[in-house]
Amino acid sequence: MASRVAALLLLGIICFMFAAAEVPLDCCLKVSQRRLQSKNIVSYSVQDAGKGCDISATVFVNKLGKSLCVVHPQGNPWVQNIINILDKKKQANQ
Repeated sequence: MASRVAALLLLGIICFMFAAAEVPLDCCLKVSQRRLQSKNIVSYSVQDAGKGCDISATVFVNKLGKSLCVVHPQGNPWVQNIINILDKKKQANQ
């Protein structure tokens, strides 16, 4: 009887640990200020600090599938310009 209770308690603790664990994200650890050409970029995502990652950044993916971490679009017009170009291309292809 005691072993069953101990086993159920252990199972409950394991289930709780899995439920409480955060899903790991592929986060940028540093960003580049280097400007990129939009013709080489195929997609993007915006990473916000505090939502699973430590820093805010923009992740551009180039034609070779390489992820490039640059500054956040807020307050950086060249980043926002590339995002606008990519969004227009996506809308045109739908």
